[in-house]
Amino acid sequence: MAERGSSTRLPLPALQQLARNAILHRDYESTHAPVRINWFENRIEIHSPGGAFGQVTPENFGTPGLTDYRNPHLAEAMRVLGYVQRFGVGLEIARRELSKNGNPGAEFAVQLGHVVCTIWKPRR
Repeated sequence: MAERGSSTRLPLPALQQLARNAILHRDYESTHAPVRINWFENRIEIHSPGGAFGQVTPENFGTPGLTDYRNPHLAEAMRVLGYVQRFGVGLEIARRELSKNGNPGAEFAVQLGHVVCTIWKPRR
């Protein structure tokens, strides 16, 4: 379990899936801003430059199985290296792991130029 301090805990597979999604789906062409992971006492925020892309819109973002790739070469490299097991299931895995751990579901703010994922500490 990923941990920093005693009050913010979440399952490592969820953090891995959400961080990998941020890296994979970010916009590498119009910005040099990094993916940022900010760790707070009660939550973790993952900021990914680049908003929804292709068939993924702010309205359907996170729909199981719905995906599009602005970085198909990076997606293939991540698959070959074992960082992606199957395309289109990362958010589903993260949601399942968070639920099993007692965390509220991940929240996504999908804007034109970025996506922010917020993961809250467990409800215990």
